[in-house]
Amino acid sequence: MLNTYTSKADGDAPGAEPRKPRRTKRVLAAVAVAALVAGAAAFGSTLPDPKASEVYTSLAGEKASVESDRDAAKTDFGALKTKYDALEKGMAARESKVAARESAVGAAEAATKTADAAVKKREEAVTGAEKTKAANTIGDGTWTVGKDIAPGTYRASADVGSSCYWGIYATGSNGSNIIENDLPGGGRPTVALSGGQDFKSSRCGKWEKQ
Repeated sequence: MLNTYTSKADGDAPGAEPRKPRRTKRVLAAVAVAALVAGAAAFGSTLPDPKASEVYTSLAGEKASVESDRDAAKTDFGALKTKYDALEKGMAARESKVAARESAVGAAEAATKTADAAVKKREEAVTGAEKTKAANTIGDGTWTVGKDIAPGTYRASADVGSSCYWGIYATGSNGSNIIENDLPGGGRPTVALSGGQDFKSSRCGKWEKQ
């Protein structure tokens, strides 16, 4: 009678089940992988395209709108920035002009003050000279030298007429003690007066101290 059992491999324990061929396991694994691939392909082919959904379309539209608003805002900002820079430059130029005008006004004011001071000084000098001249100028009348007028040499300020008379007297003599007198009849006569004398002038005009 033929033996139906597969002969045992070397090393198998006595009474153990004989090993199944390894080829069977490989075939089963290949079949499982093929089934998984086929299933995945079938599942993937049935999934919807996310870009075709209303939500995706709505979000894409909102994104485009936001980007458009962003670009418009950038454009507006650029225009405003250009205007601001122009205004800033204009303000700087105007401030520079104002500063230049203020500097010119300050210089003009300083020059005016200097001129006013010079004019005042000249006026004071003229006034002082006029006062001095007035103090050293006498007309018709009797003058006591050293009291009414200062001693010195006096000269007629203009040509005298034929009726001009002048006299020098001793002070307090009431004209009785004549030191010197004259009827020049013309020209510009000159007299030398000293303390202790009276000087009388009639129709001779002004006398100025020299």
